[in-house]
Amino acid sequence: MKQNIYDNDQFFNGYRNLRFGHGGLNDVLEQPAIRKLLPRLHDLTILDLGCGMGQFARYCIENGAKEVIGTDISNKMLAIAKEQYAHKKIKYIHSAMEDIQFPKAYYDLVVSSLALHYVEDYQQIVSKVYDSLKPNGFFIYSIEHPICTAANPMNGWIKDENGAKKYWPVDHYQEEGYRQAHWFVDDVTKYHRTLSTLINTLIKVGFHIEEIDEPEVVPEALSERQELKDEARRPPFLIVKVRKY
Repeated sequence: MKQNIYDNDQFFNGYRNLRFGHGGLNDVLEQPAIRKLLPRLHDLTILDLGCGMGQFARYCIENGAKEVIGTDISNKMLAIAKEQYAHKKIKYIHSAMEDIQFPKAYYDLVVSSLALHYVEDYQQIVSKVYDSLKPNGFFIYSIEHPICTAANPMNGWIKDENGAKKYWPVDHYQEEGYRQAHWFVDDVTKYHRTLSTLINTLIKVGFHIEEIDEPEVVPEALSERQELKDEARRPPFLIVKVRKY
């Protein structure tokens, strides 16, 4: 089932405040890790799957990309993208990624930031991405780490009687599929997959693994942002870079 939680007013306002407040893990951990894995962007044609508010699409253009197509299911997110991150070389499309008609062998690079854990049919998207890439093209994506999506129900940290976080539960790891979580609002739908499923699916459709990253909060960031200290206790994100030969 396709979910458009980002057009829920309460969810959207919470997420927007998180991103524009520069307080979230996206800015201090996930986005720097993705950018580190990028090839040289000069003259590339790029697809940004789940482009959100358009920050990454604009970053690509500012670093020499020839063209960026940004797609997202959320009208609210795209409204900000078109208002604040518009550019003549960026085209924003309103669509669930499951419904996109991917052109064959068109893109040099496909990037998806923290979107694929909302998709039920992972293999379908991966296959479409593979077909849409030119030979030697790259696919780079980030998701919530399987350690973070495993527990069912997804109730977060186990805490002591004083509310201090004791440990993160890794339970029901082998039970893939539907999960529900509270993030700004109740009943946010996600899909858990094991690491082996994530990687083997890429290999089966023809991709070659280039790099896998589990970025961690560095001590310098912790010295400035003590509220991030618990994020150093488990990997919040998994980032994968693969290539089509």
